[in-house]
Amino acid sequence: MTVNSDFPVTGLRGRLTPNAPLGPRAWFRVGGPADWLFVPEDRDDLTLFLRGKPATMPVTILGACSNVIIRDGGIAGTVIRLARGFADIDVQGDSLIVGAAALDITVAEYAAAAGLAGLEFLAGIPGSIGGAVRMNAGAYGSDINAVLEWADILTAEGELLRLSHDDLGFAYRHSELPEGSVVIRASLRGTPDNADAIRSRIADIRASREASQPVRARTGGSTFRNPAGHKAWQLIDDAGCRGLQIGDAQVSEKHCNFLLNLGQASSADLETLGEAVREKVLAQSGVDLHWEIKRIGRQSEGEQTV
Repeated sequence: MTVNSDFPVTGLRGRLTPNAPLGPRAWFRVGGPADWLFVPEDRDDLTLFLRGKPATMPVTILGACSNVIIRDGGIAGTVIRLARGFADIDVQGDSLIVGAAALDITVAEYAAAAGLAGLEFLAGIPGSIGGAVRMNAGAYGSDINAVLEWADILTAEGELLRLSHDDLGFAYRHSELPEGSVVIRASLRGTPDNADAIRSRIADIRASREASQPVRARTGGSTFRNPAGHKAWQLIDDAGCRGLQIGDAQVSEKHCNFLLNLGQASSADLETLGEAVREKVLAQSGVDLHWEIKRIGRQSEGEQTV
């Protein structure tokens, strides 16, 4: 527990840190600090925060920080990071009840151990379940839409709700979660199968990802959504952007829908490079790429962007 008399909510049991560095947590290893970083102890602790925070305080939820560019000026208000108190995984029949902080790959492995198929695709997604639900994450022929039964959320006001699959209105890389809500756990449905066969499919996915993506680099996963009828990487390649570089930000030569931090890139370098790719693709193909990576925070101190 960290006690700080300057923070407007009292009685919190989790870790509360002012001016908390976020760059070291992000997969790109870039980004400014959070005004406040709150790691709640459990659901009750998070509820207390949400009910007690000022209505004017901005709140940002961060998971594994795998699919995000945190801008150089940092993030205003409070960043919430769910951790150990939200990472439980329980097998109940043919379902896994999964905390939002559980890593996708860990969930896939639990499902394999339980002899439940259908969740293997999670082994190819670098992130946690809360983020996967929010963005309907998918890979290798499946997505959250195909397996989710329900999700428990806390609204921006701290009300606990259970949303059904249909309530979430899934679309490509999109869900209809209420504004400001926090996913705290979800039920994912599996299909009974041989555990060794499931493990074999997970191993194939991991090997395929290792072979085709720059998984050992400072990257943020897929940068742009696949437009209808197109593959983003192919459009980027056709526009001559493979290996394109601004400072230490580079379009991966291994998979050109990935941006890389070669060492000293800033968030601004990465975002500028992404916009340059969008412009070149639009000029070459007429297709307007849309960011899949979330870009959050201030461009520079005192300048808040959306």
